[in-house]
Amino acid sequence: MTTTTSTLVSLPLPAMPRKRKSRAEIEAAAPVAGEKRVLLAAPRGYCAGVDRAVIAVEKALEHYGAPVYVRKQIVHNKHVVSTLEERGAIFVEETDEVPEGELVIFSAHGVSPAVVQSAEDRGLRTIDATCPLVTKVHREAVRFAKNDNEILLIGHEGHEEVEGTYGEAPESTTIVNNPEEARTIEVKNPDKLIWLSQTTLSVDETMEIVQILRERFPNLQDPPSDDICYATSNRQAAIKKIAPQADLVIVVGSANSSNSVRLVEVALEYGAKAAYRVDYAHQVDENWFTGVGTVGVTSGASVPEILVQDVIRLLADYGYADVSEVVTAEEDILFSLPKELRATLKERGDESRSLGGRGSRPAKGS
Repeated sequence: MTTTTSTLVSLPLPAMPRKRKSRAEIEAAAPVAGEKRVLLAAPRGYCAGVDRAVIAVEKALEHYGAPVYVRKQIVHNKHVVSTLEERGAIFVEETDEVPEGELVIFSAHGVSPAVVQSAEDRGLRTIDATCPLVTKVHREAVRFAKNDNEILLIGHEGHEEVEGTYGEAPESTTIVNNPEEARTIEVKNPDKLIWLSQTTLSVDETMEIVQILRERFPNLQDPPSDDICYATSNRQAAIKKIAPQADLVIVVGSANSSNSVRLVEVALEYGAKAAYRVDYAHQVDENWFTGVGTVGVTSGASVPEILVQDVIRLLADYGYADVSEVVTAEEDILFSLPKELRATLKERGDESRSLGGRGSRPAKGS
């Protein structure tokens, strides 16, 4: 007689779309006095450095073929990364995951000299898509360290950009994460001290940290020009203008996008009654609309506009069809594509795209 045993296997049920409450249900819960409206921040979304980096991967796939390896996420946005993966990009954490001799692209956040050397040691072909504004901070770190300055790098430890900048002069650099650390940090020579910063921080918090440091170290030097990039500053300025009027602010951007997370914080600090970050429109909770008359909408610097428009369409379904753009700055910055890629494009007669920046991406299908 043969005895058989069976093991119960639990299979997860497929995720079902959540049934949304209707507009009528939301309005019945708390009627809104007056007109519903959307205040749409401008500028928002892609900055020149992000645009340049995304185009670099697209062009590399087009001219070299898949796969193209990318160290870390090319920019911090789920949608962008998944779209490029579908086209043949492979995202890795470190260069030792890339087969020898293959092509690897360095992300917009920059890399340390040790990463560059690691790629060289493995015989990898490289394209450096580091944002030129991040490269500027790297060069400042090298220059000041050579002059025996101690560098206080304001930023979030563990962020790719901070790791890259720190790696330029680790013996001379100390990372300052927040105001609390600024109050306790010790330095070797307070008379040879300069601060630099991650490019995507809150402008207000950075200045708060600098003020604390300067009170402790009066001879602290400023960088020769702002390290916080124009796009970060502009997006924060726009949401500061909208926030006091907003019952709700929706920021489109990914959780690992420093500048997107900062936009939520800035919105709340400047008067928004509520503020949330989402990657996609389907993550918006319609319960947020209860009793809400004015919704502010913006997006981080690595977010394609299509994702913002999806949110706008959802808002229209709930009665927020009156959309006014709040413009606080005009952006027309353009960056040349990485030099390694420009050489290939020139050689192959590809004149379709050599720059990255606001307003310069061709329309879909053009």
